[in-house]
Amino acid sequence: QVQLVESGGGLVQAGGSLRLSCAASGSIFSINAMGWYRQAPGKQRELVAAITSGGSTNYADSVKGRFTISRDNAKNTVYLQMNSLKPEDTAVYYCNAGAVVARGGYGMDYWGKGTLVTVSS
Repeated sequence: QVQLVESGGGLVQAGGSLRLSCAASGSIFSINAMGWYRQAPGKQRELVAAITSGGSTNYADSVKGRFTISRDNAKNTVYLQMNSLKPEDTAVYYCNAGAVVARGGYGMDYWGKGTLVTVSS
């Protein structure tokens, strides 16, 4: 199995910045797309940002221009740099990865347990 561990969440004032990290470990042959999702109280989980193995990215409209997703393929790690944070960014942020664990195998979705980001006004 593949394990994903997020870190970097915390409490920050509006306008501040945080950097989230997600490290994948386990028996991994390859990782395709990786992404960050978030879920706020009373809301559905939503895609924040995603990045392919080739570096193509996409973002939710609400975070464009403020958040940047990146990855280090050698370390199987994905990052989310969050700037100009707003109270509405408050949520549990989850790391997601599509991974193949054996040559010739198929990709499976894996999820981290989440890290809490709280933005105060």
